[in-house]
This record gives sequence, C-alpha cells and structure tokens, in this order.
Amino acid sequence: MLKQFFEEYKAFIQRGNVLDLAVGVIIGGAFGKITSALVDNVLMPPIGFLVGGVEFDKLAILLQVSESKPAVAIEYGKFIQSVIDFLIIAFVVFLVVKAVNAMQKKKDETPPPPPVQEVLLTEIRDLLKQQQK
Repeated sequence: MLKQFFEEYKAFIQRGNVLDLAVGVIIGGAFGKITSALVDNVLMPPIGFLVGGVEFDKLAILLQVSESKPAVAIEYGKFIQSVIDFLIIAFVVFLVVKAVNAMQKKKDETPPPPPVQEVLLTEIRDLLKQQQK
C-alpha cells in the first residue's frame, strides 16, 4: 500500500504541469522580492519626499503607550507599501498575459495547411490544364 502511494506520488510529481507550477512559484517568489525592493528603495522614498518627507514604512497608529508594556501599533505604512507591491506585480502579470494572448491570437489566425487530398487534386488539375494547352 505504501509502495503504491509513492508510485502515485512519483507519477504526480513527474507531470509537466506540476514542474511548471514549481518553476512559476520559485520565479514568482524571486520576482516578489525584486518588486518589494523596487517599491521600498526606489519608489517610496521619492513619493514620501513629494508628500512632505513622509517615510511610509514608519507610518503607524499607536494603540497603547505604556512604560510597563511594549507599544502596540497598527503599521499602515507597511500595508501601503504592500498594496503598491501588489499593484506592480498585478500590472506585470497583466502585461505578460496580454502578450501571451496576442501571440496565441496570431497563431490561431494562421490558416491550417490544406488536406493532402486537396493538394493532390490541385496538382492534378494544374497538370491537366498544362496538357490542354
């Protein structure tokens, strides 16, 4: 029973879709880190400067300030950065999907080659026309 389970698992892992998904997840994770670095280090500092020197990653609402307990805060600045990360990633995914759809549309627009019988009949017709001349 255990052997059958591992054989099914092996067959599942070896499917092309699973491997494609794994590669996509790994690349997506790396792309997410790149996007976060872009937002945190390139986009947000100028935006913060333009709105009056605000550092978005430090924006927070303090809920509890006490010397005996640590401060509790809602860090909405980090949330704003995460939303911008998401919007950039969603835009890039949209562009990729749009490009793939455009390529697929061009592929679909090319007419399929005529059947072999039709090609042969066309050749026979052309030969007969040549003999009549």
